[in-house]
Amino acid sequence: MPKTCFILNPTAGPSQRHDMPALIAQHFGTREPNYEIRLTEHAGHAVALAKMAAAEGFQVVAAIGGDGTVNEVGRGLLGTAAALGIVPQGSGNGLARHLKVPLKLPAALQRLATPDFSRMDVGVINGHPFFCTAGLGFDAHVSQHFAQAGSRGLSTYLRVTLREYRNYRAVPIRADLDGHVEETDCYVLAFANASQYGNNAYIAPLADLRDGLLDVCLIDALPVGRALKVSLGMVLGNLPQSKAAEYFRVPRARVTAQDPIGFHVDGDYLGHTTEFEIDLMPLALHVAV
Repeated sequence: MPKTCFILNPTAGPSQRHDMPALIAQHFGTREPNYEIRLTEHAGHAVALAKMAAAEGFQVVAAIGGDGTVNEVGRGLLGTAAALGIVPQGSGNGLARHLKVPLKLPAALQRLATPDFSRMDVGVINGHPFFCTAGLGFDAHVSQHFAQAGSRGLSTYLRVTLREYRNYRAVPIRADLDGHVEETDCYVLAFANASQYGNNAYIAPLADLRDGLLDVCLIDALPVGRALKVSLGMVLGNLPQSKAAEYFRVPRARVTAQDPIGFHVDGDYLGHTTEFEIDLMPLALHVAV
């Protein structure tokens, strides 16, 4: 059993409804325990806690939370020998689902007690690492308003998406996709390291965490008919076959927008700007799954 540090976001998903220390003790033992639990106190705290745990020699640093918590812990572990573990407790759990981590707490903890170790690619957009997806346009716009909604969960996300869909307008961009140039409108430009946003909404079902490439999904406009095709394609996992979006596979990209456009990493809105540099760090992160 690897020496494990659990980093718990007490506000993520249903975490507050469980006696997490007791559940962890059931699977990691109470005699001479080989683990510690540390709680986050504010946004960004998990990055510092993960760096500290890696420096202290923990073999696995496990994020208990959603994709935002996973992102912070993963960022803290880059360049260290410690492996990222995931105990999914978020709204979408995109990376956990891609890695086939069990979504039920007892099963996730049991699996983490005897994990397999591997490595995965890491994307970077304007200096911000991402492990699942990053994107420009409507998905970032929804992330911005979802964060302000006052509640979490799939129903809130769908309500915000439908409300904002009526008002959002595409922005003209120039995208240099590793030498292939697209001058087009951008409704959504998603860079997928993993296959889905979360909740089994597959934006890039063929994405591979270990292939050294990002799957790029471009949607230049989203009238009602295409929006229905995109939604159905994401649910069924066959969006590339639907021809409702255009796909590319690249290790890097450069994007210039005519007007400031919002962007997100792993579902967290980061702001608006006009210039984007997107790169990939092959196999840069240890994972324990």
